[in-house]
Amino acid sequence: MVRGSILAVCLAVPVAGAAQAPPAGASEPFVVEYYYKTRWGFADEFIRLFKKNHFPVLKREIELGHIQRVTAEAPRFHGTEDGRWDYRVTIVWKNAASPHEPFPRRSRSVCSPTRRRFGAKSSGASRSSRRTGTCRWSASI
Repeated sequence: MVRGSILAVCLAVPVAGAAQAPPAGASEPFVVEYYYKTRWGFADEFIRLFKKNHFPVLKREIELGHIQRVTAEAPRFHGTEDGRWDYRVTIVWKNAASPHEPFPRRSRSVCSPTRRRFGAKSSGASRSSRRTGTCRWSASI
């Protein structure tokens, strides 16, 4: 009987502790990291394309108030090939719902020079990124 009540108390403690955890607030910042790999010798082209195609969109998102901060970093030291990344872009959204908010339709053509040049259906950036061999994966923190 005593053994059963001790076991019941031990099992109930983690459940009670989880119930007391505060819910994620709507005003809490949401951080996402994007890791990019580039082919050897194409780093300059990747940076040029990123500044041309992605950065204007991110700047517009900052102006709209959806993003608080954007940082880009390169690793200081070399790592093993399976864990290698060349660039990390960290985006701090104002909350978890911000990445899913609609982007104003008028702003799409203003901040995307590729869309104006090649049209909405064809993207020169995707052709160039295939040529440079970039690879991207993301992680929410």
